[in-house]
Amino acid sequence: MKFNKLLVIAGICLFIFFSCAKKEKLFVKKVSFEPGATLEEKVRMAAHVVPTKQQLDWQKLEMTAFIHFTVNTFTNMEWGHGDESPDIFNPTELDARQWVKTLKDAGLKLVILTCKHHDGFCLWPTKTTDHSVAASPWKNGKGDVVKELRDACNEFGMKFGIYLSPWDRNAQCYGDSPKYNQFFVEQLTELLTGYGKVDEVWFDGANGEGPNGKKQEYDWNLYYNTIKKFQPDAVVAIVGEDVRWVGTESGYGRESEWSVTALAPGGRPEMRQINSDLGIGATTKDLGSRRMIDKTQQLFWYPAEVDVSIRPGWFYHKNQDNQVKSLAKLIDIYFNSVGRNAVLLLNIPPDTRGLIHVNDVARLKEFRAYLDEMMDEDVVLQANASIKPAEKSVDGNEGTYWEIKKLPASSEFSLSGSKRFNVLSIQEYIKEGQRVEKFKLEAFVDGRWKELITSTTIGYKKMLRFNAVKTDKVRLTILEARDGALISNFNLYEAPELLSGPIIQRNKEGIVSLTTETPHPIITYTLDGTEPTKGSKRFEAAFDLPKGGEVKAKAFVDNFAEASATVHVTYDLQENSTFSSL
Repeated sequence: MKFNKLLVIAGICLFIFFSCAKKEKLFVKKVSFEPGATLEEKVRMAAHVVPTKQQLDWQKLEMTAFIHFTVNTFTNMEWGHGDESPDIFNPTELDARQWVKTLKDAGLKLVILTCKHHDGFCLWPTKTTDHSVAASPWKNGKGDVVKELRDACNEFGMKFGIYLSPWDRNAQCYGDSPKYNQFFVEQLTELLTGYGKVDEVWFDGANGEGPNGKKQEYDWNLYYNTIKKFQPDAVVAIVGEDVRWVGTESGYGRESEWSVTALAPGGRPEMRQINSDLGIGATTKDLGSRRMIDKTQQLFWYPAEVDVSIRPGWFYHKNQDNQVKSLAKLIDIYFNSVGRNAVLLLNIPPDTRGLIHVNDVARLKEFRAYLDEMMDEDVVLQANASIKPAEKSVDGNEGTYWEIKKLPASSEFSLSGSKRFNVLSIQEYIKEGQRVEKFKLEAFVDGRWKELITSTTIGYKKMLRFNAVKTDKVRLTILEARDGALISNFNLYEAPELLSGPIIQRNKEGIVSLTTETPHPIITYTLDGTEPTKGSKRFEAAFDLPKGGEVKAKAFVDNFAEASATVHVTYDLQENSTFSSL
């Protein structure tokens, strides 16, 4: 929602600077500091580091898809050995149209295919090796999975990406660095020149010993230059210079996720040295705070991608057909990826037929339906007051944003009657930088302001859930920022209640904790074998159960109107020994 649709009550203390004001210098993708620069000077410059057009367009996708598919699908493995016979690859019902339509219907905007995984089997008829679909019985060796997916993406308007594993357990030249680098670039060139526009190239940087015992040294300069030559508009992830790995495959980004980071991008030796000197990597908890800015001599626009599979494994395994992530889990992942200034890369692996399994399709439909219902009504769109906010036009087609210089700054919104909501969505105008460091949302309840949520970074998008509130007035306050703040969107929604059963865990010290994927539930439990009710003991803190025993728990939402199934776990005296059933 653009701010020219908002109405704000009188008395707001926003300070707006119009387009006639002097433009600050922007630093596209990178800024270097002069020796002796102070922290405040560095922070001010950090506020003006901005993405490239390709990075900005990629961020706007919000949700993308991974397709893990190769000989592993038929061997029931996650990592192949490289000696698998091409004869086993025969997906007799492969339908890339079914893949793409399923993904598009779920709201995903780009699909990345594992064109070659670590086993070295190529899903296109490459000229570089016989270890490919050309040697398989599928379509009598005349098939091309990459082409079928590219054609389906064209048909349905889906963006297209390629994954090409640098580690190749089949290639005999792996470990002979110059020879293998040329081999790899030939494969990369085939993919970049034979299938139309490529929007994302994905490298994971896996690196094993070659068959001759030599360590393969990847020539990242050569790889990046090849991409730039043939697909200059593609973003390059994860060992790439445009998009970074968030540091975990759980589906969860950092609460404070900075796109402007001290982490140097890509695999070039000079970039690896910067990170080594700072002692940081993709998994480092803090990559962009003022503390990190103080330590570094350069900053990079290097946004996060959050990858996770809809199943426990990345490739299809029949025994995981009933382990597709629950709707509550997928929604929790959404809020902790897209809602934490990252792009969600969700893996959906086709089965041995070459189709996305019916269970995965059903869950994706539920996922899309939930998000559509949640965002069906934006409470702020119905704001009703006498004064429009001042606004600043940008490029004529980029909408409007608030430019706030003096902080803290608050804006009050008078809603059209009393409205109920439990989700905040807020965005910065990242085309001119990521700046906000702290903000809060309040509601006017029972004659006073009640704080609903306080958080740190925003970036492209921050989405937060809280206990539902009903009010006719809200207040948004930007508390701290780097050289002011640029707020482009502010939305309030009511998300449907999602109820999942409690997860009961006991650690090595015998401490039991109860959690759930449902936001803000009430969990009750018993230790005497009786059925938990709303009158049972509420879970408020972890408790001791060193001698074992029986734990029964149940989750409630909507003031006990809805209850989950009871979860039952029995612990004995043996450490970590459990017997659990619903």
